[in-house]
Amino acid sequence: MYIDMSFTLHWLSLYHFPLFLGFSPLEMKSFHTEYNPSAVEAAGNNFDDDGREKRTGTVMTASAHIITAVIGSGVLSLAWAIAQLGWVAGTVILVTFAVINYFTSTMLADCYRSPDTGIRNYNYMDVVRAYLGGWKVKLCGLAQYGSLVGITIGYTITASISLVAIGKANCFHEKGHGAKCSVSNYPLMAAFGIIQIVLSQIHNFHKLSFLSIIATVMSFSYASIGIGLALAALASGKVGKTDLTGTVVGVDVTASDKIWRSFQAAGDIAFSYAFSVVLVEIQDTLRSSPPENKVMKKASLAGVSTTTGFYILCGCIGYAAFGNQAPGDFLTDFGFYEPYWLIDFANACIAVHLIAAYQVFAQPIFQFIEKKCNKAWPESNFITKDYSINIPLLGKCRINFFRLVWRSTYVILTTVAAMIFPFFNAILGLIGALTFWPLTVYFPVEMHISQKKVKKYTMRWIGLKLLVLVCLVVSLLAAVGSIVGLISSVKAYKPFHNLD
Repeated sequence: MYIDMSFTLHWLSLYHFPLFLGFSPLEMKSFHTEYNPSAVEAAGNNFDDDGREKRTGTVMTASAHIITAVIGSGVLSLAWAIAQLGWVAGTVILVTFAVINYFTSTMLADCYRSPDTGIRNYNYMDVVRAYLGGWKVKLCGLAQYGSLVGITIGYTITASISLVAIGKANCFHEKGHGAKCSVSNYPLMAAFGIIQIVLSQIHNFHKLSFLSIIATVMSFSYASIGIGLALAALASGKVGKTDLTGTVVGVDVTASDKIWRSFQAAGDIAFSYAFSVVLVEIQDTLRSSPPENKVMKKASLAGVSTTTGFYILCGCIGYAAFGNQAPGDFLTDFGFYEPYWLIDFANACIAVHLIAAYQVFAQPIFQFIEKKCNKAWPESNFITKDYSINIPLLGKCRINFFRLVWRSTYVILTTVAAMIFPFFNAILGLIGALTFWPLTVYFPVEMHISQKKVKKYTMRWIGLKLLVLVCLVVSLLAAVGSIVGLISSVKAYKPFHNLD
């Protein structure tokens, strides 16, 4: 028997009657409800004010999600970025964008609940719809989900590069550093995809805390190893030449390369802090008390502070060790060859971290499509019904056939895309340049102005608009630098060749 959803939607969404009628929390997932204090009391201890399972997230779990999203293997490439910019500009840009990202993240955190009604906004598009509306909602969706898809493809490639580096490190150890060692990355991409198909069956973002905590430990591990190896190089006295302004024109690079690489490096640093693309989804995992926005601000401060510390250490110590010839990545570009077992361990940590990080960025995509399908076909058992299945060693598991098919298909498509376009990380740099400004700066600032009713032409309004303008310029310059790098990658592209 089916229930007329359109007739009962508002009544059902406010109370816990859905369970009495046989609905699971998953089936109620698509109902966007208004905050109602009586609903909180009625729901008891098991459900929140919107009829969903009670959220249990804390400062620690939110901080772990943020660190998982922010500290990627790119932390090991910051020495290269500092080398392009130099000691002064590189350090200033690192600190400046840490402050900007934290500042705008606090604005976005304040927008989790809609004005006046207190409605929860489950994703970034909901937030923009509540505060700005119109064409900006579509722009937000295009930027957010385009970025998320790009990141999941990029992580598949990056994980395979780290796994390839393990094989090469062992080869170099056995045959010498000058040996020609080649390891195929395609089986490793396929293995990464298989793992992601399994992990993608995790119900939703709320269940990812254990993965994020593991990923955080992995991040600290490989970043610390990178710092330790750079310190060892410094202690040995075999260091590269550094300069206040970075690479020297005519010695290290040409004049045009200096310009494009500086743009790209500034963009890489700016984008390396950005987690706004998943901030709202992270905030939606937090328990209602204390207020979600206050907890999220603490988590953002912890996450950004931790990230900044590691970025400065990796970037500056790495630059001091390698100088203007700093490699694009300490570990996968073999800035170090020995001890090989430590290089292997660090690269394994990167791969494990990316396995978890993939899910942090893929879950919002999964939930967006599933929410749309639940609303479009509420009477379809294939889409809405969960089945309890006994799986050896795991016990009883809830399986939803639509979730199984859709999520597996998505992982397969991203894996195939990674195999076809191994230079996709160059494309990802361009995607980062195009999405950083709207998601990290423009929308948070515009919503803050709307929320706080900041008057035009006041000092605060001018300051906020100036921030938006400066970040737009950085994004455009970084986009130009990324396009130049992309052209070089495309010229060297050979389909289905192993990554060097």
